[in-house]
Amino acid sequence: MARLPTETEAAVYRLWTVHGGATRPCSLGRRPPLRAALVALICDTGPLYAAMDQADSDHVRCAQLLADAVDALVVPAPVLVELDWLAGNRLGPVAMGALLLDIEEGALRVVDLVAEDYSRVRELCAQYADLPLGLVDAAVVALTERLAETTLATLDHRHFSIVRPCHTPSLTLLPE
Repeated sequence: MARLPTETEAAVYRLWTVHGGATRPCSLGRRPPLRAALVALICDTGPLYAAMDQADSDHVRCAQLLADAVDALVVPAPVLVELDWLAGNRLGPVAMGALLLDIEEGALRVVDLVAEDYSRVRELCAQYADLPLGLVDAAVVALTERLAETTLATLDHRHFSIVRPCHTPSLTLLPE
């Protein structure tokens, strides 16, 4: 039977705020609720993982990006699955448990795909088959389109600088 992380262990992975090189959990519940007229920072896997992993070369800038976000942090549901695989294999179960607690407490909003999103994912995967663009990245683009968001938190500038969403000429990719 797997043991649950202690409060201290969980706090180690809750790294959304950076102070002078040290990390600590942010105050949760400060993000606006998810609603139809949402202003959001859509999050791809990379920045979320980097913020969790202190050894990652992008840790500080990603943790700072997430901590400084004034918009709701929105995670497409397929990103959560990819993040679970990465964090589980590289950081262990405590990291994902801490992320799930952040979701429970409202620091992150997970948004499920709807039928129209899956149609768009299929179109994007076919259109960008030469990249190749996979399910998770296509789902991120489909969600930015549905929510009419033009900014994306990602470390995958290669794919997302090539893909052209239908609602804007290009996405603004953060961190720069």
